[in-house]
Amino acid sequence: MAQHNLLGKIGEKEAVDFLIKQGFTIRETNWRMDKMEIDIIAQEPGMVLHVVEVKTRSTDEYFDPMKAINSAKKHHMVASANAYINYYGLKCEIQYDVIILIGSPGNFQLEYYPDLFVPRLKTYR
Repeated sequence: MAQHNLLGKIGEKEAVDFLIKQGFTIRETNWRMDKMEIDIIAQEPGMVLHVVEVKTRSTDEYFDPMKAINSAKKHHMVASANAYINYYGLKCEIQYDVIILIGSPGNFQLEYYPDLFVPRLKTYR
């Protein structure tokens, strides 16, 4: 496994541990369907489903990890969440969160951005 992929997997594990400590139940990690993918699907007490994107970097010196959460990534997160809730027939609120980890294993700085964006509604005429 490439070094950056290994760092990403370790970061996702740290993100899962963080969410569990915050009281979340982890429903899925690395859920995939066709080209859809969600890093973490968590649920807090109640029926709010959290679709969590995790970005892990060894440094943010050259690139701000938040810039990776662009409109294309948001569209992918929403499409993947829709696929997930349709697949399981869920009726629930969805929240889109991002966790950024910067550093090295055992020495990450974690930043949690709950409810980072609300998808735009499409209307048809």
